[in-house]
Amino acid sequence: MSQQNTDFRTPRARAAGLGSAKDGVHHWWNQRVTAIALIPLGILFVFPFVNALGQPHAEVIEIYQSPWNAIVAVLFLGVTALHLQQGLQVVIEDYVHSKPLLTAALLVNIGFCWVLGLVGVFAVLRIALAG
Repeated sequence: MSQQNTDFRTPRARAAGLGSAKDGVHHWWNQRVTAIALIPLGILFVFPFVNALGQPHAEVIEIYQSPWNAIVAVLFLGVTALHLQQGLQVVIEDYVHSKPLLTAALLVNIGFCWVLGLVGVFAVLRIALAG
């Protein structure tokens, strides 16, 4: 006797309940916006950074006490941390299948990226505001 397909549901009905479609597009757009924002920020960040490499401490302080350089560095580090968090979230969601481990990994990811971003921003602000 041949095997007949007795599932008369539509493809949409078969897919219902298999996953959330609430913020996938929002996350995708956020990643694209941060990626595009990193292009000019990266270029503007590299020039003072390259000038500061190998310089004495006093000259590095002087470079980053410029409000423009400090603002660009803070924006670059903040957007980079956000973009990193979003990218790692996608990788974690794709490869971690255990629900408790997924939750833990996502929390560690958020914490790690926040700490990384805040430490970078704090370092730049400490240099910029040093008197």
